[in-house]
Amino acid sequence: MRLTILGSGSPEPYVRRASSGYLLETGQDRILLDCGGGVFDNLLRSGRQPGEITHLFFTHLHSDHMFDYARLVHAAWDMGSPPLKVWGPSPIAAITERYFGREGVLSWDLRARTERKQSQDVWVARGGSLPRPWPSPEVVEISPGFQFEGNGWRLRSCEVPHVQPYLQCMGFAVETGNRKFVYSGDAGLCDELASMSTDADLLLHWCYRLSIDEVSKDIAASCPTPYEIARMAKAANVRRLILTHFRVEMDREGGHESALAEMRQHLGENASIAEDLDCLEI
Repeated sequence: MRLTILGSGSPEPYVRRASSGYLLETGQDRILLDCGGGVFDNLLRSGRQPGEITHLFFTHLHSDHMFDYARLVHAAWDMGSPPLKVWGPSPIAAITERYFGREGVLSWDLRARTERKQSQDVWVARGGSLPRPWPSPEVVEISPGFQFEGNGWRLRSCEVPHVQPYLQCMGFAVETGNRKFVYSGDAGLCDELASMSTDADLLLHWCYRLSIDEVSKDIAASCPTPYEIARMAKAANVRRLILTHFRVEMDREGGHESALAEMRQHLGENASIAEDLDCLEI
């Protein structure tokens, strides 16, 4: 498996980090996990095209995990690619309809592109045929515990504590014959994620704060520190840990040093912090 970090940041506007998005490649499949703002541009910067994504899985539907969803679908459609296959918690089906349905927010754009004579001529000149269909991503709504069998790989999910009951929130494990990758989504510590992470070759874990940050008791209870995440990873026999979802404040001077020092108490050099467009083999 090969992992490319397409977005290692948060909802904050930040030139260094796009919002959440991770590309996992195994065999002929290109699996996108979340699609936050800025992920689309980083997909292009990584040398991939939107139509090359074979599977899109959402951990949850916070905006910073799905703002580039419509852009990805629209761009792949405009290239003439097959409909994108999408899995995510409810209400991803309703969101998709409200983007691309006949009364959706993009319906005016889509009518112009599919009904205007000049636009039709451009489409035909590019190899398309008429009538031109609208984007129609194939959406499946999922819940924690969902499993999927791919071509030589398997995805499993579990519930993770984040913003329930407002949104369903999941973590994912993707396994091939001899490799295991776990992505926490946005997650507080929990037994389910720790169990799913057991013997993982790589755990990519959300981190919203540093130990040196002053936060409320509620945030402290739901947002583990690098030390706490690494301790859990060590107990689960995780081979490598990467923290992601860093905020602007966490990249300040001393922030990385603090996080790495805490993680390495448990995992030594097998701990690091994600950066956009990092690419690594699992």
